[in-house]
Order: sequence, then C-alpha cells, then structure tokens
Amino acid sequence: MPDGSVHPASAIPPGLRKGRGAVSNPANRFESQSREAFDDGWDSLADLADLPPLPTTLIRERAKSAMSWNESPDIGFDRSLNPYRGCEHGCVYCYARPSHAYVGYSPGLDFETKLMFKPDLPALLEKELSRPGYVAKPVALGANTDPYQPIERTLLITRQVLEVLERFGHPVTIVTKSAGVLRDLDILKRLAARNLVHVCLSVTTLDANLARRMEPRAATPTRRLAAIQALAQAGIPVGVLAAPMIPGLNDSELERIIERCVAHGAGRAGYVLLRLPLEIKQLFEEWLHQHFPDRAAKVLALVRQTRGGKLYDSQFGQRQSGTGVYADMLARRFAMTVQRLGIGRGNVSGQGLDSTQFAVPRVPQRQLALL
Repeated sequence: MPDGSVHPASAIPPGLRKGRGAVSNPANRFESQSREAFDDGWDSLADLADLPPLPTTLIRERAKSAMSWNESPDIGFDRSLNPYRGCEHGCVYCYARPSHAYVGYSPGLDFETKLMFKPDLPALLEKELSRPGYVAKPVALGANTDPYQPIERTLLITRQVLEVLERFGHPVTIVTKSAGVLRDLDILKRLAARNLVHVCLSVTTLDANLARRMEPRAATPTRRLAAIQALAQAGIPVGVLAAPMIPGLNDSELERIIERCVAHGAGRAGYVLLRLPLEIKQLFEEWLHQHFPDRAAKVLALVRQTRGGKLYDSQFGQRQSGTGVYADMLARRFAMTVQRLGIGRGNVSGQGLDSTQFAVPRVPQRQLALL
C-alpha cells in the first residue's frame, strides 16, 4: 500500500483461489517489506489449505488526465485511454500487472481483485479534446487493461468514452477479451459507418479447459468467436489478436485460432509472443508449476530460447516477437497463415481510420431571456 504496509493477502501461501489467475500476491517492487508464509512444522498452514474465493473491491480513482501518451516505436499508437486499472479476467501473463505497483498494490492477486475505476474519464477526455491545437490520431481504448470489465455493465465508463469520441469524430481502436463489447454495438455501428473504429478480439486458445486456467474470468473462446461474428455482421471492422503465444503451451494453436476467427468474420490478424516483464516472471512460473508441473520446465526452456537465454528481453523491436529459431518459426507460421487466408495484419494502431472528421462540437448558444 502507499504507506508501505504489507497487504494481508501477501501472506497467503502459493495455491489456487477459485476464479483467480495468480497463485500468490507478492509485494511489489517499491515496497520495503515483504512477507512469506511457511510451515513451521506444526501444521501452521493447515487452516489456509482451503481458502475462500477472493471478492473484487472497487476503488474510485481520481484521474488527472484522460489520455496516456507513449513514444514506443513498436506499439503503433501514441495515445491510449484506460477507464479501469487492474483486470478481473485474471490472465496470469498480463503485461499490465506491474502497473499496479505504481499505486501501491501487488501485481499478483491484487491486480485481479482491487479494480480501480475512473468515473471522471469521459469529462476529462472532452476537456482534452477541446484544447486548441489538439491533433487527432487513432486512440487505443484499453491498451493497458480491458475496457470491458464485468463492472462496465453498470458503470458504463467505456460507453461514455465512446460517446465522447463519436461526438468529436475521433478515431478509436479497441482490444478486448470480452463479449461485453456487443453492448455498445449501436455506437460502434455509427462509428464504423464513418470509418472511425476498429475492434480486435484477443483469442488466446480455442480450448475451453485451457482458457479457464489461463483466463479464468474472461469470456470463453466460443463467446469471443460469436462476438467477432456479430461485429462483422454489423459492418464493424474486426480482427483477431492471438496473444500471447506461449511456447509449448498454446502456440500450436496459432493457425487454427486465426482460421476460426476469419471464418467468423475477422478481416485482420496479429500475434504477440509471451512477455514476462518485472514481477510477471515470478507469477508466471508459479502458475505454470501449479497447473502444468509436467511441462513447466520445457515451457520455460522454450521461452528462454526466444529471449536470448532469459525469460524476458525488453528491447524495442524484439519484445513483441522475440528472437532465435523458435521465435522465427512462429513468425513464419503467422505470415504464411495470413497470406493463405488473404487477410491483413494487425490494426491495433488504427491504420486506415479517418482522422479528418475530428472537430470540437459547437456549444449551443443559450437564447437570451427576455426581461
């Protein structure tokens, strides 16, 4: 926490929590203290063997600005909007987990259970878009964590953001694992008619059992395929992001994932190799040994083959796709699949969307009251 105290959940020994991805809650890298549970020989951990499900806590965040800006040369967009911080989907490999440390929480179970929401985001966005000199380019919605959290059903922050973008004629790209994107089909259809939106569904596996372990609270693969089909039938440009590809675990599905998604209407495809920055390395190893003890060593060895002998290499141009024979083979498989199916690559950058329609809405003048 911000005051340096240790979260109670950080004392929980590694083990499964129903409906959650991470198996531990390690202290973040900014904390001066950490705790680790151990058995002292007197069965001191016996009472923790069957832990109850962890509830989700909602925390209101007062955002200082709406847009986040970056200069990363291998991302493809320079601005993003994130209505939520943290993610209930529980994907253990999520590259956004370390960002929870910046607000004093653990990238482990805290990331999945302490969800921060930004109710002021739509108003801040309208203010920033109205500033003189603002130049419109496609903005990525949910580049850090998924914009369609379960709580979006009632908070509607993502929907309000889309309403602001529509009013300003601002192009937007959306990446999500949630079929909840269909709740905003009305707005997305209007944006698509003006060439202002592209939606990308992240599909990691077609195996429901594997998905339940990898993404315990995300939409099932079947529901994501149905969402792609519904978006395509509504005339909304939609693609698939096969991410992350984990060597020795789900990378054998790459071609089938893209093929199935294209059959359901996806017009573009992309992929990303597993990324394990900062605390995620520990979280992923714990999760892997918990769920797949028979192949954990092999998976980790293959990951190291794609990262120059390490579990992660953060160099621009390499962090998304890796290096080495195994990574090159994955890249060739992807390229051949895209070529065979006759579809485009990616589009999380919003390439081809129209930025010329952007305009600050005119404020209607109030009629002077007669005296």
